[in-house]
Amino acid sequence: MKQQFGVVGLGVMGANLALNIERNGFSVAVYNRSRDRTRALLEGDGRGRNLVGHPSLEALVGALETPRRLLLMVKAGAPVDELIAALELHFAPGDILIDGGNSHFADTDRRERALASRGIHFFGLGVSGGEEGALRGPSLMPGGDREAYRHLEPVLLKIAARADTGPCVTYVGAGSAGHFVKMVHNGIEYGDMQLIAEAYDLMRHALGMTTTEIAATLGEWNRGELASYLIEITAKVVDFPDDQGTGGPLIDRILDRAAQKGTGKWASAAALELDVPVPTITAAVDARILSAMKELRAAAAAAYAAGVKPAAVARPVALERLRAALYAAKISLYAQGFDLLRRADAEHDYGLLPAELARIWKAGCIIRARFLDRIREAFEREPDLEHLLLDATFRADVAERAEAWRQTVVLAVECGLPTPALAASLAYFDGFRRERAPANLIQAQRDFFGAHTYERLDRPGAFHTDWE
Repeated sequence: MKQQFGVVGLGVMGANLALNIERNGFSVAVYNRSRDRTRALLEGDGRGRNLVGHPSLEALVGALETPRRLLLMVKAGAPVDELIAALELHFAPGDILIDGGNSHFADTDRRERALASRGIHFFGLGVSGGEEGALRGPSLMPGGDREAYRHLEPVLLKIAARADTGPCVTYVGAGSAGHFVKMVHNGIEYGDMQLIAEAYDLMRHALGMTTTEIAATLGEWNRGELASYLIEITAKVVDFPDDQGTGGPLIDRILDRAAQKGTGKWASAAALELDVPVPTITAAVDARILSAMKELRAAAAAAYAAGVKPAAVARPVALERLRAALYAAKISLYAQGFDLLRRADAEHDYGLLPAELARIWKAGCIIRARFLDRIREAFEREPDLEHLLLDATFRADVAERAEAWRQTVVLAVECGLPTPALAASLAYFDGFRRERAPANLIQAQRDFFGAHTYERLDRPGAFHTDWE
C-alpha cells in the first residue's frame, strides 16, 4: 500500500512531526540520509506505528500516493537545494514538496519558480513550537500555490496546535509568504525575549531581587495582560536549581553569551530593504551580538570599573512601572512586526491576513500570548488598519502606560543598566507620534555637503541653497 505523506530528515523536529502526522491518522513514509536515525525512530517511539522507513529517496517517492506530499526537515541552505535536485528526478507534475525548515524567503521564491516550470508545487512551511510543539501541535505557516494547498490542508489542520479560536494553521499566502511570516515571527520572538531579559536584569540588579522573588513576580504577571509562553517559561527557568549540584539557581551558572541561528538578522535586513523601521528587533539582534563579545566585555568592565547603582525608588513602585513598561514595549514590538508584514505584503503580493496571523500564533508557537487576541480583534475591526499603534484600544493602552515606560528607561540609565529593546521600543513610539521630526536638519546638511536638494513645507519641488 502507498503511504499518504512523506518526511525526509529525522532529526528531533522531523521525527516528531512524522509521529504527529501518524498519530492523527495518516500513514507516513520516512527517510534519513543516516539509516541509524531511521532505525532509531522505527524501533523507538515509532514502534508499532503506521510509519514505513525507506532505504533511498527513490524508494520513498515511489511509495507515496499521488499527488505526492513530501515534507523536508533538513538544515536550511545548500542541503535543501541538494535534496530538491535529487527528488525532482522522481517527482511528477502535481506533486508537492514542502520545506519545513527556516529557509530564507528569497531561496523559497527561487525554488518555487524553478519547480513550477516542471509542474511541481513547492511550499515554504513555517513551523513554530520547538520539539514539543512538533510532536503535540505546532503553529504552522504554509505559503505556496492556493489550489495545491487543498491537498495539504487535511493533514495540517489535524497536526496543528489548537486554540479557542481553532487550529493554529491557515493558508498564509502565495510564494514565499510562509517563510517570510515565520521569519517575522522569529524577529518578534527575538525582541520579546530581549525585553523580558532586560526586565529580569532590572529586577535582579537594580531592585536587588532574589531569583525566587523574580519568579514569583513573573508568575503573577503571567496571570494578567502579560500572560504568554515566554513569561511562563521565564518564571520557571529563573529560579531553577543548579542540576550540577553546585547550589543556588542554575541561571547564575549559565554563560551570558546568547546564540542565534540568523532569522532575527534576516528580519532586520528585510526591514531595511523595505524601508520599515523595526528597532526593537534590531536592538535584540545587536544585544545577542554584543553578548558574544564576552572577553572584550570583561576587559571593558575592568577598565571602567563598571557597577550598577541600586534603584532610588521603592521596589513596589518600580515593579509596577516595569510591568506597564514591558506591556507597552511589547505592543510597540508587535506593531513593528505587523508593519513589516504589511509592507512585505504590498511588495510581494502575498495576500496576508493580519487577523489570521495573530490567530494562528495564539497557541503552539513560541510567541503565543494572551494579547494576540486583542491584535486579532483590532484587525478584524479594521482589516485595512495601517498600523497597530493607531488602533483605538492599543492607543489607549500605550497612552496609559507611557509615563511608567519612560520612568523605567530613565531608571535603567540612572542605574547603569542597558535596556536596548525597552529604549528602542520607546524611541520608536516617540518618533512615530511626532508630527515634525528633526529630519529637516538632516535634509539641510545633505544639501550643504552634497547638493542633494531638499523639499519645502510651503511649496512643491526640489530646492538647493548655496549655504556658503
